[in-house]
Amino acid sequence: MGASASVLRPAAVRRCFSTERLPDDDYPPPCEGPWRQGKGVNAQYQPDFLEPMKLTNPRENRTEVRISRDHDLPLGEWSEEKLRQAAEQHCVGTWGTSAGVSKLPIITHGDGVYVYDSDGKEYLDWTSQAVCTNMGHNVPAQVKEAINKQLDAVPMVYGGLGMVEVRARLSQLLSELCPGDINGFLFTCGGSEANEAAMRMAKRFTGRNKIINQYRSYHGASSASLSATGDFRRWFGETGTSGFVKTFNPQPFGFRWGDTDADRTRLLLLLLEEQIRMEGPESIAAIMVETIVGAGGVLVPPQGYIEGVRALCDHFDIMLIMDEVMVGLGRTGKLWAAQHFEGVIPDILTSAKGLTGGVLPFGMVGMSQPIKDFFMKEPLGWGATYANHPVGMACAYETLKYLVQHDLPGHAAALEPVMVEEMERLVQTHPSVRQARCVGLFGCLDLVDSQSGRFVQPPLSQTINPKVGRFKEAMADNGLFGLFRAPLLHCAPPLTITEEQLRDGFQRLDKALLVLDDGWRGGY
Repeated sequence: MGASASVLRPAAVRRCFSTERLPDDDYPPPCEGPWRQGKGVNAQYQPDFLEPMKLTNPRENRTEVRISRDHDLPLGEWSEEKLRQAAEQHCVGTWGTSAGVSKLPIITHGDGVYVYDSDGKEYLDWTSQAVCTNMGHNVPAQVKEAINKQLDAVPMVYGGLGMVEVRARLSQLLSELCPGDINGFLFTCGGSEANEAAMRMAKRFTGRNKIINQYRSYHGASSASLSATGDFRRWFGETGTSGFVKTFNPQPFGFRWGDTDADRTRLLLLLLEEQIRMEGPESIAAIMVETIVGAGGVLVPPQGYIEGVRALCDHFDIMLIMDEVMVGLGRTGKLWAAQHFEGVIPDILTSAKGLTGGVLPFGMVGMSQPIKDFFMKEPLGWGATYANHPVGMACAYETLKYLVQHDLPGHAAALEPVMVEEMERLVQTHPSVRQARCVGLFGCLDLVDSQSGRFVQPPLSQTINPKVGRFKEAMADNGLFGLFRAPLLHCAPPLTITEEQLRDGFQRLDKALLVLDDGWRGGY
């Protein structure tokens, strides 16, 4: 083709495409012939010169930078009216509409397991905020000191440029506390980032692109972690992502897998194996689970299920990622929820929330030794400006030490019988409570219509039933402050709570549930 083409081209054209250096008096080559300027076929390309677009609808902009006198007042001295006005005009919500932000209680301070609003009303923090303020609302002196010491020494070192002492210390401490051979650690700004990095890590390590996740799971709000999520929130952001395969959780909303743990486990594992084979094991990087499902309802897997998932991963050479962002670090009565399942060690472990007790945004990814060894020679391919942040690491380092020194996991385990007793009482005495689940200081009630026995509102509904709204008001009236996404009512107070405070919290909840019981009979 090359030879015949050169014969067909005019000499002048051949000279245009030649790589041979021409004499100075003949350079550049005269590209004339058919490729000429002017009009006609094969004329030189002429762009369509346009006039620049003019702004027809200019918007007013600031001509100078200045701060209003409102900000001369120190924190704590704006009126409630001014605060709510600013919130209404400028604050944006997250999973719910922004219209409700300005109506939230204005929390001024906290003490132990309690928080207080601008009217001085006391609330028991019934869900540790978003299941993160495990140490309550008094930051231990050793944690404050570590944060301030790091701020004074060097507040920020980019992890790819320099090493700070606390990074090495925190990594070694976690290697001593994590299960099995989890021995390498990456630090993120929170749970979503940790799960993003974990999935990226599994894909890089295996060279595969699929991740199997469960329905009713929650793994974070960023793009990949939200697509990995199994509850309704993934609908907000899964468009455009790929490689995520959903499997059913052991506890679906609308049916049961069997009447015994043995029946449920056998059927679930057969289903999962079938999915693995149909997807192609060689395409699956990891199976990712919440060790105990958190936001989806405190769902403890049936006996043998997690062990069976680990066995399937081993058989098909698939990574097992355990998301312990919510349930890790003492919440379930053990340091790690994986320790409830004998012989089960994840390949990758993620955590956040309780890692700093909610004091600072922070998360971590722990990996087994083979994965750590792999990335000694291969780039991980994930990063963030604030990954391995010195102040966050200082906070986490002392928080972990505090947690172990004060045996907060053991305290949660000791209070589990109280949780079970109190929740059982609510199930037996309130027609609006169908059932409950509890492990450590992590519990959840399923709320139902006291007449029909059905959930108070559909589990995936994003529209609040007015009756549910009234119950939320009753919780606040009785001094309970926490997350509630109907029909699931979580009970997850700080791990520092006393038995007396815990029982008091259930008494407050008892009174609030009376409103819900009566509401279905026309009491609203």
